Amino acid sequence: MSIQSITTLLISRSTTSKSRPVLDRFFFVSVVGWSMLKAGLRPSALNYSRAQGPISDNGPLFNKVLNPRPSIAALWFADLTALFVPRRCAGCETTLLRHEQCMCTICIADLPLTRFHDDPKNRVEQLFWGKAPLTAASALLHFSPTGMVQHILHRMKYAQDHEAGRYLGNMMGEALKESSRFNDVDTVLAVPLHPRKQRQRGYNQSQLLVEGLCTAWPKENPKRALQRVNWTDSQTRRGRLDRWSNVKEAFEVKHEEALRDRHVLLVDDVVTTGATIEGCVKALSVVPGTRVSLFTAACA
Repeated sequence: MSIQSITTLLISRSTTSKSRPVLDRFFFVSVVGWSMLKAGLRPSALNYSRAQGPISDNGPLFNKVLNPRPSIAALWFADLTALFVPRRCAGCETTLLRHEQCMCTICIADLPLTRFHDDPKNRVEQLFWGKAPLTAASALLHFSPTGMVQHILHRMKYAQDHEAGRYLGNMMGEALKESSRFNDVDTVLAVPLHPRKQRQRGYNQSQLLVEGLCTAWPKENPKRALQRVNWTDSQTRRGRLDRWSNVKEAFEVKHEEALRDRHVLLVDDVVTTGATIEGCVKALSVVPGTRVSLFTAACA
């Protein structure tokens, strides 16, 4: 079996349907290893990375086999491990291929992107007209209570899926890099949780988004500049008026010097009525020269 035919086999196998089995991936790693041994090839003989530069650890499987870094044995071990502890797609729970990160290719293609970051009349921005003075506002995804986005956000928020949060945040950063309305943002802040709630959960899901966002779009992130000082119950089952009264005095600026004369971007997981954001904007309005914008992972 030639190297060209092996590569063709790998490509055809790696583009199978959503229900591809774990054993299938182990199969084509084994086929390549068997073919190399039969042909008397050593891994170093196929290592083109010296001429082509470093090979990404997230690259396609067939590139890793033809340019073995790490070694073929390491690749086999990784696939053997995946048989027992498979990585799952945050969107559909199918097993991920090695080159897929957090979400499978099919789910990424199916994400309901808003694509309205440069529209000053988008529905997120309209939500705050007459309520909070925002310079710009947008969201990455459309939210549906029974859709894939809800499943991803639930994993991030309640199932300790930090990877999903940082992955979405990275997508948010990539989107903002292309938007002219956000290009003068200086500082990024996660909508804070009350310390007691953060201790219970173990993390702030909005801060995960910020970490991913700042990886793709580096900005200042003074984590404790804005804090939640009043404990509030969950907003999930409250109406708009109840939500506003629940959070209107919940936030406080603790490090004014870090925000003075800055364009601050607030980041949250999902915006519904906007009451929480209004509370944050009210707290930030006491800082001289501060402008506030908003970007969320999803909008309901």
